[in-house]
Amino acid sequence: MHVSGKSVAIAPRRLPAVRPRRRARRGDTLGRVYHLVTRRGFGTLLVLVFAAFVGIYGSVRGGSYDVFIAENGSLADTIARVFGFGLHAITITGQRELTTQEILAASGVSERNSLLFINAAQMRDNLKTLPLVEQASVRKLYPDRLLIDVTERGANALWQKDGDVAVVAADGTVIDAVKDDRFAHLPFVVGEGANKRVGEYLKIVEAAGDMRSKIRAGVLISQRRWNLKLNSGIDVKLPEQSPEIAVSKLAGLERDYRVLEKDIITVDLRVPGKLVVRLSEDAAAQRAEALAKKPSSKRGPA
Repeated sequence: MHVSGKSVAIAPRRLPAVRPRRRARRGDTLGRVYHLVTRRGFGTLLVLVFAAFVGIYGSVRGGSYDVFIAENGSLADTIARVFGFGLHAITITGQRELTTQEILAASGVSERNSLLFINAAQMRDNLKTLPLVEQASVRKLYPDRLLIDVTERGANALWQKDGDVAVVAADGTVIDAVKDDRFAHLPFVVGEGANKRVGEYLKIVEAAGDMRSKIRAGVLISQRRWNLKLNSGIDVKLPEQSPEIAVSKLAGLERDYRVLEKDIITVDLRVPGKLVVRLSEDAAAQRAEALAKKPSSKRGPA
């Protein structure tokens, strides 16, 4: 390096000497602890921590903590709600037969929960325990909204067997027992195997035309043929072959002659081309009495 025309040598920079680390002495550690303990406010903090511990312990032993959890949810949920993660809106989609109360009860969610600590997978599994739920999904939209979507199994008919009535799907699979009248509008079939032959019964009802409103249920007899149970209590016995044709003819007779308004208890259509009716006991007695009073047409001796 040249400065003012002279050559100057630069001596190398001397590095500071590195001192070996001294091992902490016991006295130094005690000193730091003493300094922390004697700091201003440490005593107050210690008292507050002790008081909080005593309060929590007393609450647990006295039962008030359990009451708090029952009323407000877990401590974590309570803190999360304070920070704005409370559950303020729940949107449910896909429900048809299920009520909102049934879905919420099955999910296990309530206003005591916070969105932050809701287990969406567990809630989905809970919803799928409902017999009517085929699929379910749960989404959390932060900070305070929950979306629940359910896909219900299609309720196709009511099926009675051995006195028990159940809701069945289109393939005859039992969905759930009937617990209220929400499914009263569904077709009603009775008997062994009737749950898997609802389609046949619906064709018979369709063939009844205007008479269909009088039909209460279809009873499968020996898994071979159908009887119709009318709202009036009349039993209509149908043939094993072409029951739709027989029902259609009966509907025509009802339209023209009001045969189902007579005092009868059964209509037998099992023999093609014939209609056999069975009168009630009162009607049969009246008919027998009328026949007895009818003058005979016997011829006298020649």
